[in-house]
Amino acid sequence: MKIIDKYIARNFIGTFFFMVLILSSIAIIIDLSQKLDRINSTGSSAWEALIQFYPFWAIWIINTFLPVAVFISVIYFTSRLTAQTEIVAIQAGGISFFRITRPYIIVASLLAFTAMMVNNIVLPWANVKKNAYQYVHLLSNGDRESYYKRQIISSQISKNEYVFVESYDRTEKLGNTFTYQRFDSITMKEQILASSFDWSDEDSAYLLRNVHQRYIINPQKDSIFYFPEKKLKLSVTPDELLPEGYVAETMNSFELQRFIDSQKSKGSANVVVYENELHARISSPFSTFILTILALSLSSKKRRGGIGINLAVGVTLAFVYIFFSQVSKTFSEQGYMSSFAATWIPNVVFGFLTLWLYFKRAKS
Repeated sequence: MKIIDKYIARNFIGTFFFMVLILSSIAIIIDLSQKLDRINSTGSSAWEALIQFYPFWAIWIINTFLPVAVFISVIYFTSRLTAQTEIVAIQAGGISFFRITRPYIIVASLLAFTAMMVNNIVLPWANVKKNAYQYVHLLSNGDRESYYKRQIISSQISKNEYVFVESYDRTEKLGNTFTYQRFDSITMKEQILASSFDWSDEDSAYLLRNVHQRYIINPQKDSIFYFPEKKLKLSVTPDELLPEGYVAETMNSFELQRFIDSQKSKGSANVVVYENELHARISSPFSTFILTILALSLSSKKRRGGIGINLAVGVTLAFVYIFFSQVSKTFSEQGYMSSFAATWIPNVVFGFLTLWLYFKRAKS
């Protein structure tokens, strides 16, 4: 690696790590100050939070905003090099703009590879640690009540079976108003209604009470039976049926792929959420390349306003990228596009924008 490569790489890495350190420290201080009363009220302390929660939370927040942090870092240090006419001097020495790009690509590759490993292996482990503390000490009273005491279950457990529960207490393993439905294509064949139930870990069964079991023989005929109590075994437990919003982020990519395959075999309607998570683990590190070259193209040419205008443009584009990503993810969850398209379309759009700006800058 030549002197110019080492110089640019050192500036890139130094600016990036300095920005990440400052921003993550500020984020932790602000978040801790807002949650300190809640932490103390649950019997924990700021020191325990700093040891048991925030290191893992920092991994999550840094990884989430890694592409944007890289983008703004490149905008900042390249604008500084440009303002000091260093880019001009390098080109005046006979080094082409394409050659200047090489150290940017090398560092972006290292960061992208690291992000790929973190996304697929390290972050799921960190999320398990983060969530374990969060659910005990950081939920508000209302959220804690909803999470532990008032869980609503509405789930498809196979291609032809559905389960609905009005309220489930995950600590006591008790539920109210249980409904099970089995279909043959679009025709209901069986329905079980119970006023309440207990989940038995020992029997791996639902212990139903005040049960009405209905068999539909044909549209004009059915049979209804009543049982004071009835044991029902299903292919899933209540914990597996709960709408756990963080289940995908706690699995490494191999576990997540197996989980998605399992959900698809059951005909689950929520599988798109997990597919979005899986595809995002690949597309997000790849965006590091795109945003690095985009930032280089924007900030390597002198313009009126200097670093200030470059940072303003960079921050604006970063928020547009985040907004675009969230919109496409929402469209995917609503069934308007596939998970693969939703996670990669922002990269494709910004990729074409980057290519146009890069070659335009190279010719100037």
